[in-house]
Amino acid sequence: MAVTATVPSLPARRAPEVRELLAAGELLHELSHGLGGPYHMLLPGPFDANAAAFRQAFAEAGVDGRVYYAKKANKAALYSERAAVLGLGVDVASLGELRESLAAGVPGPDLVVTGPAKADVLLRVAVLQGALVAVDALDELERVTGAAAELGRIARVLLRRLPPAQPHSRFGLDDEELAAALRRCADGPVELEGFSFHLSGYDLAARADLAGELVRLCRHARTLGLRADRISIGGGFPVDYAHGDDWRRFTEAQRPEHYHAGKTFSGGFYPYHSPVAGADALRAILAAVPAGESEPLAALLRGVGVTVLVEPGRALLDQAGCTVFRIQGVKERDGYAILTVDGSSLSLSEQWFESEFLPDPVLVPRAPSPHGSYEACVGAATCLESDMLTWRRVPFPHRPAVGDLLVYLNTAGYQMDSNESPFHELPLPPKVVVEPASPDSFARPRWRLDRHS
Repeated sequence: MAVTATVPSLPARRAPEVRELLAAGELLHELSHGLGGPYHMLLPGPFDANAAAFRQAFAEAGVDGRVYYAKKANKAALYSERAAVLGLGVDVASLGELRESLAAGVPGPDLVVTGPAKADVLLRVAVLQGALVAVDALDELERVTGAAAELGRIARVLLRRLPPAQPHSRFGLDDEELAAALRRCADGPVELEGFSFHLSGYDLAARADLAGELVRLCRHARTLGLRADRISIGGGFPVDYAHGDDWRRFTEAQRPEHYHAGKTFSGGFYPYHSPVAGADALRAILAAVPAGESEPLAALLRGVGVTVLVEPGRALLDQAGCTVFRIQGVKERDGYAILTVDGSSLSLSEQWFESEFLPDPVLVPRAPSPHGSYEACVGAATCLESDMLTWRRVPFPHRPAVGDLLVYLNTAGYQMDSNESPFHELPLPPKVVVEPASPDSFARPRWRLDRHS
């Protein structure tokens, strides 16, 4: 059943490595056959390039900066291993993430421990390893100082500031708590290295404003005899999944009837195009003049000798992985097809947010097929009516067939495993590291299973 496309397309941006893999296709099909199900493909090259871009942004601004990979964005061992090789820090929020990072070769002092209400065992190991701890509450400060006293160590801490613009956030210390924490830090055994915050959303000006406040807090803390020479501005760097013109056309044209069963989403959609993304977003923050200041953030930092820590997750993983499913059923319905693949929507975690991962999946056919537009949504191999990987009717360039592959691009950041489950006893998709046999070409790529798999 050939149909004329009546729904908008949203092509995903593709790194050169991804384009080469899709153009060849043989390796993708071989892995699908050999692994016997869906899998996640990990690409180290884009991760390395993104890390270099963040470092370059600091260098251009003349700011002393440090990049920490936010490990919560992906469970794979690969990216922590690359962080260790590149000399990046790693942001961890659990004992498991801390252990995995140490096993990957990241030194303890290169770890920053975040997250609310940290377990005592996590604080103990963090102190033993010399990790930096972002303290979120007064009782947590007491527990980390208690662990340091018991172990005969000095605990390295940042005090997390409650964002004044987000007073209902469950993260951070308000003015009164912050004043008490500063008094406590003066008593030891703790070294206050500076301040941090957790800010929801992607507003770059708001991040710059709060960074300016942290610089002022460093100045104040120094008057109390405290070190206070670094601030962490966290992550929240947007990722540009789709080109601007494509995103504009898509958002203007898409309607509920373009989705299977007229599905709508209360959670809205991630902004899949951002004109300022990744390391460019860091450049914009450093160039911004924070509220209450008269010079750019970069100049403020240089003037008082404050180091900036950033903790990107999604932005370091931009183009660093994709997810591959095999089509195992095609059903014609009401002018479009319903595809069923050998996995579940739990492998694309945007459904967790009552939303959808919008960039078009790429169809990689098993055999040549005549061209002609076909619209199809994508369902999972489960017994749940709601288990859809893609509710949207995607316009494919030819009719999908059983045995063809669907490749969801740029899924390394949060999509792969934030919400996975072996429902129906279906195994979790393994992670496969794919890299070129030579530095210059993906014509003959090599692969291995990720250590975490």
